[in-house]
Amino acid sequence: MYVVILLGNGTLILISIWDSHLHTPMYFFLGNLSFLDICYTTTSIPSILVSFLSERKTISFSGCAIQMFLGLAMGTTECVLLGMMAFDRYVAICNPLRYPVIMSKDSYVPMAAGSWIIGVINSAVQTAFVVQLPFCGNNVINHLSCEILAIMKLACADISGNEFIMLVATTLFILTPLLLIIISYTLIIVSILKIHSSEGRSKVFSTCSAHLTVVIIFYGTILFMYMKPKSKDTLNSEDLDATDKLISLFYGIVTPMMNPLIYSLRNKDVKEAVKHLLRRSMFNK
Repeated sequence: MYVVILLGNGTLILISIWDSHLHTPMYFFLGNLSFLDICYTTTSIPSILVSFLSERKTISFSGCAIQMFLGLAMGTTECVLLGMMAFDRYVAICNPLRYPVIMSKDSYVPMAAGSWIIGVINSAVQTAFVVQLPFCGNNVINHLSCEILAIMKLACADISGNEFIMLVATTLFILTPLLLIIISYTLIIVSILKIHSSEGRSKVFSTCSAHLTVVIIFYGTILFMYMKPKSKDTLNSEDLDATDKLISLFYGIVTPMMNPLIYSLRNKDVKEAVKHLLRRSMFNK
């Protein structure tokens, strides 16, 4: 799965850079999303593979903190970036004549950079509060990686303050982009319904269906896991631990693996760019 993630997302990054036809805001965001997915999975999968293939089942406290910081930063960035991509689709479909002006390079580059900055700041704040907790008892992380909820469970202190910070962060950096996505797609659907031709409606909807699919899969699992921060007593449930692991596996590994397929299967531009890249590679050989 990790190899598929690297190949699929790496290919999307290459074609978004090399193919001049894809030098648009949508594919710039898509390239960022692919790079983000590679970084996101690289923070956890290699260490999981090492634990599978060797006797090494431990991680240092500092290493765990770094893994938690990177994973949370990448996850937050993806939420905000998906919101930016929804806004891009709204402008492209509902205001096509103003699209080159609204989504100019001076706009979409800072939008993408802002997504990364927000992710880093949110993760730095939450990680700083978590590492200050006292860990004086059990040091076995009942998870696939150093996920923030799994680490909070190990603390031998009141974690209500951390839960409040997580709730605020969830509202700001998960629900706010989700609200932007909902508003954007509501306006997009209204605009599509005004098109009289069924062929025209299908063509317009196909330009945003891939993004909508990714949003539903990613946000569905994220909200299920993080929308209601859990108390320490609730976190002790073994069934909940198993559920959290499966959800984490899905949005942390399965979704990044599926994203390139979702964006390429119904996108003629991506298909043509991949074919051109393959032909170019074979010709060079």
